Amino acid sequence: MSKTADKPTEFPTIDPGKATDQLRAVAEKGVEQSKEALAKFQSGAEDARKAIESTAETAKSVGSELSLKMIGALRANAEADFSHVEALVRAKSLPEVFELQTTFLSKRVEMGVEQAKEFQELTTKAATDVSKPVKDAFEKVLKDLKAA
Repeated sequence: MSKTADKPTEFPTIDPGKATDQLRAVAEKGVEQSKEALAKFQSGAEDARKAIESTAETAKSVGSELSLKMIGALRANAEADFSHVEALVRAKSLPEVFELQTTFLSKRVEMGVEQAKEFQELTTKAATDVSKPVKDAFEKVLKDLKAA
């Protein structure tokens, strides 16, 4: 037999006072980490709520702006149409009717192109404005995660 097998195995002595202190320290650290995680979660939830509210308000505002722009375009189109009809009624000859119609159609095409550009610019701006709060909140979360 080897000499180590002949020796009795010694176990370290456990000091109950120290074990309690160590267990308390581990528990306190776990509680503190849980509190920090909860605070981060609550902060993130609050940021998300604010982003959603801001997005909803922006969408409402943009929707109103688009509606007003649409009403303005419809009004301008109706006024142009009525003016054209009045001019056609006052026309004295067929060549004058053709000239009025050609001029009207040309102006209407230009007007339509301009209105389309305005709507495109407005909808592009609207999409950017509506998505900005969510984008900002997402970027903040990513930044916080990188920092952690």
